Amino acid sequence: MSQPLEGSLDGKGARVALVASRFNDFVTGRLIQGAIDCLERHGCGEATVYRVPGAWEIPPVVSRLAAAGKHDAVIALGALIRGQTPHFDVLAAAVTRSLSQIQLDAEIPVIYGILTTDTVEQAIDRAGAKSGNKGWEAALSAVEMVDLYRRMA
Repeated sequence: MSQPLEGSLDGKGARVALVASRFNDFVTGRLIQGAIDCLERHGCGEATVYRVPGAWEIPPVVSRLAAAGKHDAVIALGALIRGQTPHFDVLAAAVTRSLSQIQLDAEIPVIYGILTTDTVEQAIDRAGAKSGNKGWEAALSAVEMVDLYRRMA
């Protein structure tokens, strides 16, 4: 039986872009910090951070970056927190669907690091309080996937 092909956590020289919303910056700022920390600890080059107004603006920037060929991976970071209207459901579904399609069409890994939570407390917990930092976890996925794509080439 052959060995499975998987990526390692060696990000040496990987060029990674982060696309993060400014909306809910008290959460997304922590996600960015976690992602950058992870990338640095795994040997990646300096990450380029692109800030956009909100989650709705993330997919078109991710799409342009993925197509440009200057990065080895793109990570989308944001925080959608449920409110009292259906806006959350519509936005979460549209952004997720868009990023999913970009990922399938891209030549590089596109990593989903957008929190979709019911409460502010849940978002804060997932941005480094009680539940780890999902920005860190997204960056770790990027490191592994960049290496896997390189091995597949």
